[in-house]
Amino acid sequence: MVHAQFDNSARQQLAIAAVEAKTRRDLSWRQIADAAGLSVAFVTAAVLGQHALPEPAAQAVAELLGLDDDAALLLQTIPTRGSIPGGIPTDPTIYRFYEMLQVYGTTLKALVHEEFGDGIISAINFKLDVKKVADPEGGERAVITLDGKYLPTKPF
Repeated sequence: MVHAQFDNSARQQLAIAAVEAKTRRDLSWRQIADAAGLSVAFVTAAVLGQHALPEPAAQAVAELLGLDDDAALLLQTIPTRGSIPGGIPTDPTIYRFYEMLQVYGTTLKALVHEEFGDGIISAINFKLDVKKVADPEGGERAVITLDGKYLPTKPF
């Protein structure tokens, strides 16, 4: 049976315990995702409380992290999503994404609507990828791909 949460505090506590276990065991998010058999972005989001994992993936993650059966069950519940409390984010990395949307949000909206029409880009039917690439001018660049299904607005 599918179960959903109405309060995210249990998942937050699980996320804290999972990240502590990840650190103690010196695991990468990639290693955890490989054990789950799913993408690194999806599994990371799930462990941090933003997605439910299928039962086999939840069991594999719990086993790898040394978490109990209750944790494996909790990883399978549909969470109350949203990881940024109200207000402007203070973490520098998260703030930069907020800043990007402040600067380019209206541009993205204009370009999406011009290309697709009235609608939204799904964050549920969605893929995320993060890659590190060399910068021809020196250093490194982050390439972040947000790949969401377009859902048109339907009059009713």
